Amino acid sequence: MFKKIMKGGGGHKKSSKSDDPSAAARNNSQAAANVVVNHASRRGGAGGGTVASGGTNLTTGPASPTPILPPSGPMEPLPMFRDVAVSERQNLFLRKLHVCCYILDFSDTLRNIREKEIKRQALMELVDFIQSGSGKITENCQEEMIRMISVNIFRCLPPASHENTGQEVTDPEEEEPCLEPSWPHLQLVYELLLRYVVSSDTDTKVAKRYIDHSFVLKLLDLFDSEDPREREYLKTILHRIYGKFMVHRPFIRKAINNIFYRFIYETERHCGIGELLEILGSIINGFALPMKEEHKLFLVRALLPLHKPKSVGVYHQQLSYCITQFVEKDFKLADTVIRGLLKYWPITNCQKEVLFLGELEEVLEATQAAEFQRCMVPLFKKISRCLNSSHFQVAERALFLWNNEHIVSLIAQNRTVILPIIFEAFEKNIQSHWNQAVHGLTMNVRKMFLEMDAELFEECQRQHAEKEAKAKEVAEQRELNWKRLADAAAQKV
Repeated sequence: MFKKIMKGGGGHKKSSKSDDPSAAARNNSQAAANVVVNHASRRGGAGGGTVASGGTNLTTGPASPTPILPPSGPMEPLPMFRDVAVSERQNLFLRKLHVCCYILDFSDTLRNIREKEIKRQALMELVDFIQSGSGKITENCQEEMIRMISVNIFRCLPPASHENTGQEVTDPEEEEPCLEPSWPHLQLVYELLLRYVVSSDTDTKVAKRYIDHSFVLKLLDLFDSEDPREREYLKTILHRIYGKFMVHRPFIRKAINNIFYRFIYETERHCGIGELLEILGSIINGFALPMKEEHKLFLVRALLPLHKPKSVGVYHQQLSYCITQFVEKDFKLADTVIRGLLKYWPITNCQKEVLFLGELEEVLEATQAAEFQRCMVPLFKKISRCLNSSHFQVAERALFLWNNEHIVSLIAQNRTVILPIIFEAFEKNIQSHWNQAVHGLTMNVRKMFLEMDAELFEECQRQHAEKEAKAKEVAEQRELNWKRLADAAAQKV
């Protein structure tokens, strides 16, 4: 993976203005340790403690030690590991780490060309060394390696375009991502971290001293990077850390919760919600039964409100998977989930309605009869309105629910309650819906109910006819009253 280096074109991120790599590294090393970003929706990865929504300080451990500084003077190439004695490799490992602490300017492709190549070769050597399992690296080497990684990856993310210009927030799906210009080096740094985490030679008791809560929190801050390549690496690495470091699991879940809360209730801007939900989908799949109350609260307080933001379409697939996992794990949660979907159901956004109907079908697929009965009345009142939507995709998607055998069986068991709720919607579609496909599907579903219970169908038809007759009578009486008023007014003139 690390040998396939992609060019980070299109990036507009700021780097050090110094031409001296040594000075640049010293300046950036200090910045990586001390700077805090105060943009409304983007945070620097290397600040001190991060205060989550509600004022909870999630950094429980001490602040990370000051990053190591690179050697003074010009950067010089180092020998390869295979060219030195085994006894000298740990020392060479440290020297290569020091070289990799140079922070170079990638905004100008013609600047520091020699130094960039030396650093790239050193990073590739380090990755090969960790991956090959040539020997366990000492605890001191592990500490220095995590410091080097921190110097490179923990940095201030630039403000999003709308924060720079003050323009109205646009749809994230329509924006071009801002690619990280230093990605040829960053990718290798991430690959080194990944190989270290997954290596069987890595002792978690030692590694957790350096991959601590502060380190994990800074990793989570980087999920707001606009570069999808970086978010993909972060997703893989955080997932591996969650699997390997059991001591960090509750903290990681809590930190992700707080990112969601801030996104839902404050900013509605975050680039990495989809990737975080992918990690959670795997975590939820591993929840033990009976499910802890903590996990149920996470569903109600974080996952269901994630349906509220306008940008839900960007991460809806991952969100829907997480929601469905909960219902499949504990079918008693189906009523909670369906009522949650109804609570956040879109009113004026037809594309979101189509997404909600698709998710609703997946949830109903895992719903048992008892839970279905608890929520079927408000559910089918909502479906009835969808059936009559003038947006043909919404009406069509609602009618497609009857293509699902499990949902049809649930409806059939409760047809005496459901058919009276939606019968009028069928009649309206047949009489006046403009779309022929919706008209045809409505006829098919209507026929299905007729074959299911002809007596009930005729009763609903009779009640509907009576209701129509009364409505017509009221309308005629209203017209007559207006006519009388008009006549009375004409006589007075």
